[in-house]
Amino acid sequence: MEYNHMEIERKWMVSGFPEESGITLPLLKVEKMEQGYLSVEPTVRIRKEDNVTEGHCAYILCFKKGRGLSRQELEFPIETDKFESLKEMIGAPLIPKVRKSYQLQNGLVLEVSRVDDGTPTAFSYAEIEYPSEDAANAYDPRTDHLERYLTDDVTGLPGQSMGAYWIQTRLPQGEEGGGK
Repeated sequence: MEYNHMEIERKWMVSGFPEESGITLPLLKVEKMEQGYLSVEPTVRIRKEDNVTEGHCAYILCFKKGRGLSRQELEFPIETDKFESLKEMIGAPLIPKVRKSYQLQNGLVLEVSRVDDGTPTAFSYAEIEYPSEDAANAYDPRTDHLERYLTDDVTGLPGQSMGAYWIQTRLPQGEEGGGK
């Protein structure tokens, strides 16, 4: 299914999954992913999404335009062979990550990702997508008792995107895209 919308989300750097910090939230799903970039400006990304909870796998091609709180996003599924061909064109190891999605009290979903687990550059981040910029700006982590967990808001800060991480960890210095 094609997905074309304005993505409005905030991002926080976190120390791990909520349960590792003693926080109990209803777990909605667990996904193992691999993603790589053909371009970071604008973003052209491929991703393999293995939904562990529901037992299915999807291959996604994504385009994003913009920076910060709101960005235009277009995603659609691609066939496995197209994913593999694009992966080969990228010519760099894809970024592995595990994403867990949790239900929040107000109907929002907290997505927490652990990236490059077991490597020196491993890190975790959390995101919440909102229905509007007003809702995003008004959100207070205390609403969901997450004030000690969601403390490092990096929404829109330079160098905090997955595309920036891709450039820092996967590409030779000075190279912008992902192709050979």
